[in-house]
Amino acid sequence: MNIRIINRSKNSLPAYETIHSAGMDLRADLESSVRLNPMERKLIPTGIHIELPEGFEAQIRPRSGLAFKHGISIVNSPGTVDADYRGEIKVLLINLSTEPFEVNTGDRIAQMIVAKHEKVDWHEVEVLNETSRGAGGYGHTGIG
Repeated sequence: MNIRIINRSKNSLPAYETIHSAGMDLRADLESSVRLNPMERKLIPTGIHIELPEGFEAQIRPRSGLAFKHGISIVNSPGTVDADYRGEIKVLLINLSTEPFEVNTGDRIAQMIVAKHEKVDWHEVEVLNETSRGAGGYGHTGIG
């Protein structure tokens, strides 16, 4: 799939790190480093603008290494970039740790996955078909 992209950063284009990677790394594009204090959130620019085809979205997800090693996540995870959005992709990072964290230009801050999605047409009814689960929700099937 070919996707049109504008890169206004000094970083390379988003790329897959391994042959079987689902996500491409997004990198920070900053004038100067940004300090994220514990429980603080900041919008981090990437310098990337994309033109997705209709029927596709880009999902912006946390990087597992940042989450595990530093407690860095994304507030609205996964974030969604719609096919009609042409602005800069920015990542809303949050520091869930007890230590400050510094973000620098070029740091890999998130993953982006391009995915096909469907549109639905609602068919309003009075009753839904029965299943063995029924209306069982949170914790319905036991602990864990």
